[in-house]
Amino acid sequence: MGDLFWNKVAGAVLAVGLLILGLQTLGHELMHSDAIEEDSMRETIAYPVNWELIGAAAASDEPEEPAGPPDFGTLLASADVSAGERVARRCTSCHSFEEGGRNGTGPALYGVMGRDVGAVDGFRYSNAMLEYAEGGTEWVYQNMYDYLENPGGYVSGTAMSFAGLRDQEDRINIIAYMRSLDSDPLPLPEPASADAPAEAAPVEAAEATENG
Repeated sequence: MGDLFWNKVAGAVLAVGLLILGLQTLGHELMHSDAIEEDSMRETIAYPVNWELIGAAAASDEPEEPAGPPDFGTLLASADVSAGERVARRCTSCHSFEEGGRNGTGPALYGVMGRDVGAVDGFRYSNAMLEYAEGGTEWVYQNMYDYLENPGGYVSGTAMSFAGLRDQEDRINIIAYMRSLDSDPLPLPEPASADAPAEAAPVEAAEATENG
């Protein structure tokens, strides 16, 4: 083999090397160009997020309870007593609901609606509850509703450790259930809503003041 052959080999190797180098350079340029274009697009479509507006929109989707005292006449007339019984199962570790039931960590709750606060024989009430009971306070719809929402907040110092029922429907249903646990149920107040159900019969209004 002469010098010409080896010159051809060297030329071929050089050409391959130049081709590889060219492809690497082209690839780098293409990737760099894509990155610049992507960054440019981000700058174009990016915008500041107003988290306060987003939070306000999310909050607006949550059902809000109407301002003022609940319309117990309407709410209780359409309450689901069976659902209230299911809610009451959360309380059976401390309370009994059947007639003649025994006291537990909490007092027996049969006939509680319309009953004097702190009136169950043989149960040792907290000083806070006894103070709330002073003056013949009774369990009626408004104070039971408020107490069930936040026992410790409504009667500060109560020994009841239950955090409360935040859902209005749960509170209304369990109150309807407890009202049914009586041979002479506490009368329902008159519906206040203009579109109140016609079947809600007029009854004597219960005392609306704070009745523990």
